[in-house]
Amino acid sequence: MSRLAEVFAADRRTALVAYVTVGYPSVEATLEVVPRLVEGGCDIIELGIPFSDPLADGATIQKASHQALESGVTPSVCLDVAAQLSRTVDVPLVFMSYYNPILHRGVERFCDGCVRSGVDGLIVPDLPPDEADELDTAACSHGMDLICLLAPTATKRRIELAAERSRGFLYLVSLTGVTGAREKLSEGLEDFVERVRDVTRLPLCVGFGISTPAQAAQVGRIADGVIIGSRILSLMEADPSLAEVRHFVSEVRLALDSQDPLMCG
Repeated sequence: MSRLAEVFAADRRTALVAYVTVGYPSVEATLEVVPRLVEGGCDIIELGIPFSDPLADGATIQKASHQALESGVTPSVCLDVAAQLSRTVDVPLVFMSYYNPILHRGVERFCDGCVRSGVDGLIVPDLPPDEADELDTAACSHGMDLICLLAPTATKRRIELAAERSRGFLYLVSLTGVTGAREKLSEGLEDFVERVRDVTRLPLCVGFGISTPAQAAQVGRIADGVIIGSRILSLMEADPSLAEVRHFVSEVRLALDSQDPLMCG
């Protein structure tokens, strides 16, 4: 069983997944915030590799990615940061990268570097599951989980393909659009989760647009995990001391545990 699979093992709490862009607002900030996130109750850390054309991301993550690139953050830097973090925190680390940086480095070389750096999984939002043979083979041979994304518009066949390809968990996009904090969740989210559950037993994590503890709790009632990114980056920008980030994550953890029957005795 992979470390990601262990997070979702029987009798475990609803998983909290936190996303940060590596190098935003600095490499030092990334190294500092990740332990704070884990202390606050995060179960998985998603490390975003900066890319010049992040099509799936909204303004907040685009800005973070641009600033990190301007500061000289490369995939090599991200691997080094992951290696340092893997010695600091005892939770799975997942890289979120667009396919171009992986292809440019070389798929096999990239996966080898990931394993050496303690990375447990890969999320590649612009790589469809039916075109992921090379990366899937390389990731599998290195013992890493490839995690596919599904949008609410996914057909049953697309859901089946993503489920067949994915390991660890499936990433469900809560809405049609890009990342970013939202005032409310999509009205069709529950139906979407149910459609995917009809096809696979893989754990389902929902991301995009979740920005409050209440929204996280709402998602936690229907999914196995909650993914939050843009809100965390905004708090990092607003409060360089990272106290607000730690407080926010703790509130989300409390909200998830309060609605989780496993945690309510």
